[in-house]
Amino acid sequence: MSALVVSRNPRVVSLVQQSWGPDAYALAADPFPPSVQSLMSELEGAPFPTVAVLDPVEWMQDGLSLAADLDQSFGVPVVLVTDRANELGLAAMRAGVRDIVHPMAPLEEMKQALERAASHAASEGPQPGAPGAAAPQRGKVVTVASPKGGVGKTTVSTNLAVGLAMREPNSTVLVDLDIHFGDVATALNVAPEFTLPDMAHGPASRDSVALKSYLTQHQTGLFVVPGSDSPAAADAVSPKEAGNLLNMLADQFKFVVVDTSPGLSEHTLSVLDQTDILVLVTSLDVPGVRGLRKELDTLRDISIVLDSRAVVLNFMHPSRGISVADVEASIGRKVDLQLPQSNAVPISVNQGKPLLQQGSRDPVAKQLKALVDLVAAGDEVQAKGRRFLDFAKKGDKS
Repeated sequence: MSALVVSRNPRVVSLVQQSWGPDAYALAADPFPPSVQSLMSELEGAPFPTVAVLDPVEWMQDGLSLAADLDQSFGVPVVLVTDRANELGLAAMRAGVRDIVHPMAPLEEMKQALERAASHAASEGPQPGAPGAAAPQRGKVVTVASPKGGVGKTTVSTNLAVGLAMREPNSTVLVDLDIHFGDVATALNVAPEFTLPDMAHGPASRDSVALKSYLTQHQTGLFVVPGSDSPAAADAVSPKEAGNLLNMLADQFKFVVVDTSPGLSEHTLSVLDQTDILVLVTSLDVPGVRGLRKELDTLRDISIVLDSRAVVLNFMHPSRGISVADVEASIGRKVDLQLPQSNAVPISVNQGKPLLQQGSRDPVAKQLKALVDLVAAGDEVQAKGRRFLDFAKKGDKS
């Protein structure tokens, strides 16, 4: 159990360290961090605190904001140091502050305040995502892949992630792993402060609490790891680092949806090692279908066989000259979902508002909703995966 004191006052720091012992550590922040996200960037890998003592002095509003974030998001009890207790008592209570101590208080008063805060932390238990919390069941990694670009892969991944997030709040994170040219942020109309390289390196790559504070939250409740703003910065993210990021996210979220680069890049292959459900997207044209056939053959050749797969056929239209039966005969397995050609899709992309977010009744939205249902029903997906393998074995085309 550790105590963090954020103060520039040596007396306050000394009081906390004498009261708590060797596991108390100090941060002399200037200016005062207003959120856990900014706090973690200052701590540089230090342990996440069991109790926090905040001495914001002239940055009182930032101090109360940080106290509320620590209490509400992570269950960390806060002791506030101030000589304005009468004035700030109500605001401090609303921010979740457990105790107020005067900066000139005697050692015994600080010690009692910390003991009460520690007792509260022990009774509440560690919060999900905080170090020391009981490990929840690992979430499912859902990878959306395609043999080539331009087949609607990002449209499928963003709608799938939004649909899962709307079913269950705070359950889903979407990772843009189209390393050089990912446009998930544009498709969702979000302006992220942090992107993939920020999370693959630094404090977020080592601490799950710090990582969560780096995520961008969409208005539907979906959390997002946006792609890099620059291809050069993206080059610094190795497949191993991408895999580590997914592993950390799967420990915190029920669903980790990954939008990958077209084809089978090193990063995509790294993701497939952790994938529970693979969604393969292709278009209704000869190059798209042949590409999917090659991708399935390659996965078989390198011994990546997943129990749960779904094949999504996009841009369905009778005028294309290819039938679903033709596609199934070529790839040696069933097509699970067919997305018809629709003007609603490019409109939604241009607006940065996925169809499932809009509650659209377009036929494409209905099929995307079916994909969400398929992924959310874990047992059903696994059963379908076994049937897919049986189908493939009969055709000797696994």
